[in-house]
Amino acid sequence: MISDWEALFHSVKAKPYAKELNRFLDEEYAKGVVYPPRDLVFQAFRLTNPKDLKVVIIGQDPYHNPGQAMGLSFSVPKGIEIPPSLINIYKEIESDLGVKMNFANGDLTPWAKQGVLLLNAYLTVKQYVALSHKRPEYESFIADVMEYLDHLDQPMVFLLWGGFAKHYASFVHHPKHIILSAVHPSPLSANRGGWFGNRNFSKANQYLQENGVAPIDWRIK
Repeated sequence: MISDWEALFHSVKAKPYAKELNRFLDEEYAKGVVYPPRDLVFQAFRLTNPKDLKVVIIGQDPYHNPGQAMGLSFSVPKGIEIPPSLINIYKEIESDLGVKMNFANGDLTPWAKQGVLLLNAYLTVKQYVALSHKRPEYESFIADVMEYLDHLDQPMVFLLWGGFAKHYASFVHHPKHIILSAVHPSPLSANRGGWFGNRNFSKANQYLQENGVAPIDWRIK
């Protein structure tokens, strides 16, 4: 579905930062181990059509251990041990919606296919080195993405978890778009309060339904 995002990527391609970012990534993938695999860097866009977009979840950067990163924020391939943040996300979904989550499956592709854009601000990372690709080029890209998203004329929910994600609230202005926020679901933050009981998932679905949009089935089986 990358072609569905043609307007966004066409405008980005013409900007100086795009050429510099592509050059940087060519070098990084050539000289070392970078996650996710190069063909999955834009997987979030590939799986979610902007016309069908309902929810945006912003992460910081991909998981940096082998086998985890798959181009979707917070998601890991089925069969990979679920990271602590995703465990807490599942626990909150169970509590909020009264459903049963499969803690052996961290693949959030079903969300993406329903219209949940699982976007990391920094799309790549060196193996074992968190935030190693925190670069101004990615910051320019995510700003362009956010501006594009806010021009989409449909009801949309932005789930902004933690201080980093909340920074992007300044890009959300469309009257049909709302922000639901909470602390980050990582154990360090969640266990201090502000994650469990936030009910972001039921609130997101309530907003969508009130505006004539089918809710997200948050269950992972």
